[in-house]
Amino acid sequence: MTPLSGYVGYALRRAQGAIFADFNHTLAELNLRPGQFAVLVLIDQNPGTSQSSVSAALGIQKANFVATIADLEDRGLVRRRKSESDGRTYSLSLTPRGRATLQHAAELQSLHEARVIAQIGSEGRLQLLNLLDRLARLPGSSPLK
Repeated sequence: MTPLSGYVGYALRRAQGAIFADFNHTLAELNLRPGQFAVLVLIDQNPGTSQSSVSAALGIQKANFVATIADLEDRGLVRRRKSESDGRTYSLSLTPRGRATLQHAAELQSLHEARVIAQIGSEGRLQLLNLLDRLARLPGSSPLK
């Protein structure tokens, strides 16, 4: 209906909106947003990492990330401690409650991923991941680490 449907960026944005809506709905029972899920995953895989390392890896500005960590800390999911090696930074770790929440969220994420794969097939998933990786390396882009 619209000439925009032939533009890669427009189609990508529509697909991203659909996927994010499904993932938001999937995580709603945990009162967790997709960005918070990503933060928990990174902290779990890198215990003791700094706030700035996680915010940089996710491409989140430090000022915005502070509120995210504060919320996760207030909910008892993340522990923030002054770094022993550098008193100006905080190291992050998951609490037992945070680990349990992440485990449940990961189970829900698997259901979400299965719905996505059901739409495009396993081969389509691999092709899409390859194409998205190539697009993320466009000259002049600032890819997430």
